[in-house]
Parts: sequence; structure tokens; C-alpha cells
Amino acid sequence: MRKMITVILLGIAIFTFAFSSPALAGDAASGAKVFTANCASCHAGGKNLVNAAKSLKKADLEKYDMYSADKIIAQVTKGKGAMPAFGARLKADKIEDVAAYVLSQADKDWKK
Repeated sequence: MRKMITVILLGIAIFTFAFSSPALAGDAASGAKVFTANCASCHAGGKNLVNAAKSLKKADLEKYDMYSADKIIAQVTKGKGAMPAFGARLKADKIEDVAAYVLSQADKDWKK
């Protein structure tokens, strides 16, 4: 009986994980607030006012190999080029939230 329950629970777990989308570490709703306060001046609507070719649109993120929470987190934390580093200004969980927000918006083409 115990083996049967274990097999059933294992089957449920495998089914649940196989058919669910991968979760982002951050909270996109919280990330929206952080993004608005810290990033929107250069990246409103997913644009890039400094370098228009490197927007936060999904196609550009993919083109420049940045369509990844880890890569966005690294760039926000350390900065790159004209983008300042936010690692000293924002806590790691807030940066994760921003990455989740950016990816969720990129998936929606920055439309509400």
C-alpha cells in the first residue's frame, strides 16, 4: 500500500512539473514598482533611450543573448556600457523582481 501511495504521489509531482511553466525567482508585480522608480527614465515601454537598438523587447533581448533572468540580473547588478550598476542601490531580491518584470513585459511586447 505504501509503495502504491508513493508511486501515485510521484506521478502527480512529475505531471505537475512537466506541464507547468518554469517559475521566475522574482515577483513581476513588485518588479514593476522597482522598474518604474529606477529604470523607466531610460527604458519606458521597453525602449532604450541611450541605444535604441538594444531595447528590452523580446526580439532584442534574444538577439543580444539577454533573454534570461540571470543575464538581466547580472547587468542590472553590475551595469554595462552606459547603464549604471544598481547592485549597491537595490537589494538582490528587488533586482530579481525587476528581471521577472522585464521578461514578463517582453513576452507581452510591453503591452498591458
